[in-house]
This record gives sequence, structure tokens and C-alpha cells, in this order.
Amino acid sequence: MTKIAFYGSSLLSAYWNGAATYYRGILRALAARGYDITFYEPDVHDRQQNRDIDPPDWARVVVYDGTVPALRDAAAKAATADIVVKASGVGFQDDLLLTEVMAAARPGALRIFWDVDAPATLAELHAAPDHPLRTALPDLDLVLTYGGGQPVIDAYRSLGARDCVPVYNALDPDTHHPVPPEPRFACDMAFLGNRLPDREARVAAWFFAPAAACPEARFLLGGSGWQGHGMPDNVRALGHVPTRDHNALNASARMVLNIARDSMAETGFSPATRVFEAAGAGACIVTDAWKGVEMFLEPGEEILVARDGQDVADFVAQILPPEAERIGRNALARVLNEHTYTHRAALADDLFRARLAAARETA
Repeated sequence: MTKIAFYGSSLLSAYWNGAATYYRGILRALAARGYDITFYEPDVHDRQQNRDIDPPDWARVVVYDGTVPALRDAAAKAATADIVVKASGVGFQDDLLLTEVMAAARPGALRIFWDVDAPATLAELHAAPDHPLRTALPDLDLVLTYGGGQPVIDAYRSLGARDCVPVYNALDPDTHHPVPPEPRFACDMAFLGNRLPDREARVAAWFFAPAAACPEARFLLGGSGWQGHGMPDNVRALGHVPTRDHNALNASARMVLNIARDSMAETGFSPATRVFEAAGAGACIVTDAWKGVEMFLEPGEEILVARDGQDVADFVAQILPPEAERIGRNALARVLNEHTYTHRAALADDLFRARLAAARETA
């Protein structure tokens, strides 16, 4: 059985950790294909105090203290794996972790950097020619990203990566699926997202402004960090919404809004996990415009694309429940057919097998 040592932010907690859904979907599907997975995560940012799943039966989870000695001890365990993965944005001494993990990897092991925020990572690399990841790229076997398309592939190759392959976000239908609506989440439009500096202006334009323009409609805001932020009276703020409630929220709103961060919108080809979560619940999704959306869902039939806040307000005023339900059904059918983590894991599995076979031949 092929062993994977995966070093990421957190598998057990989605608290200030947007990659949790992605990690869980990909790794669970890889485990179903026969991989033996150990996930290493640091005890930082109150994530262990805000776990939203128990340790799963499809991966071992090792939680290490947020100290340098504990990091080094955890990194040394990479020597036992056939595939060693360091993800971006672990949240504690990322550069040191990369160095320690890749140094510990045994000869012949597949060494991978898995980028869950390529626009931000690439901005760092371009700004720092001596960045540890930039220095390490030529020695890594593969860079995987959860979005970005050809622009990200080209950027990583220009920086010395041997290869870069997007493994996009997707749906885990066992986790995100249609459920009966719940009155506590009833609204005309819901938006779920933490308050982040490079998304706040877009939230003001695509969510708060349409809410102000549609005073008779009900808007629901979920996510951390919004306390103290001024908002129209018809916006109800929920604070952090645990993942166990995401299906009910998505199924209860007439429409669910997706707003990309600035860097993701500029790069394009970067559907958020929220898009697939909402589609999995059969929600009618409205998204701000970004390049490549049609690769995943058909505008007008499976998703509504807004050029600005006025478009969002128009959708709220014009898209009645029967039409919203039709679009939601179409989105659910499309993602089940093409965009599940089973599909993504098949791609990753093919990549791993091909590169491990090439490494054995070379050896």
C-alpha cells in the first residue's frame, strides 16, 4: 500500500481554514483508491479547540505542538512515506516545514508541493528571489494546485518547477448534499465567507450594496470577522457557521452568493469550495465574474454570473423560486457527473502512479 505523509493546515478543523473541505474530499477519495494516509497538522490558531469532525477512519491524523522542536519531530516522519506532500498555508513556520519535510523524504519518494492558494504563493515567490520554496522548486517532483489553470501552470514552470498540474476543488456528495430547508436559514440570498482583507471590498460591492438596494429582501451573512462591520438592516450576521450547518444554509436560501478574493478573481480558473458545496446542496448560485467559470458550470443554466453589484440586485429582484430551483437542480446534476472528489482523486492517482513508476525505472 502506497503511503502518503501530508503536511497541511488542518484536517480536523475548518476554523479559519478554508482548505479543510478540499483536504477532506481529496484525501478521503485517495484513501478509497488504496492509499495509506497520515495527515500532520500543527496545534495553532485555536483550530483544535474548534474541531468540526472527529479523526476519520480513512486517514491517521497527527497533531503536533506549534513549536519548532515538535515541527522537526513531525517532519522527520516523512522518511516513512512513499509520497511526501507539503501544502501551502500550514500556518506555522511554513518555510522551515518545507525544508525539514523534503530533507527527511527518503530517496525515491515522490516529493510534492500542494498549493491551495496559488495566486498568493506566486506573489510571494515573485517578490522574493531567495524564497525557500522558489529555491526548492527544481528539486521537487511535482506542484499541484487547487486552481489557477494555465496561467498558474506557466508561472510555476517559469520559476523552475518540473511540472504543475491543477487538481481543482470539487464536491464530496457524502458530505454536501440536498437536505430539507430550515427556517433559521430562510432568506433570499446567503453569503458564507470569512472577512479577509483581499475580499472585503468585493463583499461590499457584491453583497452589502445589493442588500441596501433591495430593502424588502432578506440577506444572510455567515463567516468569522464581520462583527463591528457596518451593514444594511436587512442583513443578518450569523458569525462562524460550522460545516455541519452548511447544507441546511445552502438549501434554505433562494440564492447563494459566491465572492472570490481579489487574487483568485484576477487569476481565474479558481472555483472556491463554496461553489461546489452549494451546488451539491442543489442551491442556485450567483457568483461574481471570473475567467474560466464556464469550465465548471454553464452560466445562465447552472450558475448565475454577476458583473457587478447591480447584477446581483437584479437577480434578487427577478429570479423567482421556480427558476432558482431549476438552476440549482442543473448545478447539482453537473457537479455529480463531472466534479466530485472521486473524479479529482482519479487524476491525482494517475499522476502519482506515473511518477512513482518513472522513479523506480530511474533507480
